Amino acid sequence: MTFWQLMLHFLGFVMPALAMAVFMPLAGRWVMGPGGSSWRRRMGLHALSGVLVLVAGLWVQGQDGKMNTYIALVLTAATLEWVLNKAWKRR
Repeated sequence: MTFWQLMLHFLGFVMPALAMAVFMPLAGRWVMGPGGSSWRRRMGLHALSGVLVLVAGLWVQGQDGKMNTYIALVLTAATLEWVLNKAWKRR
């Protein structure tokens, strides 16, 4: 495997987490209003937590791309956005 192929495999593995990292701050702002954290911090935390969920799914299930891992990714991202927006304090 060449370095380029390795990088493509790695990007294919982390792309769902990176896409969620870009999407979730926008969705959180649309649903819950402006948050207290900066966009860069929120995107970084989403990317980190998403990659950790994908690695955990690969480790537990022994295979990449299982639907359970993607469900856990979405639930983790939504929960993190809720926490970063301090949505429990609103109302």
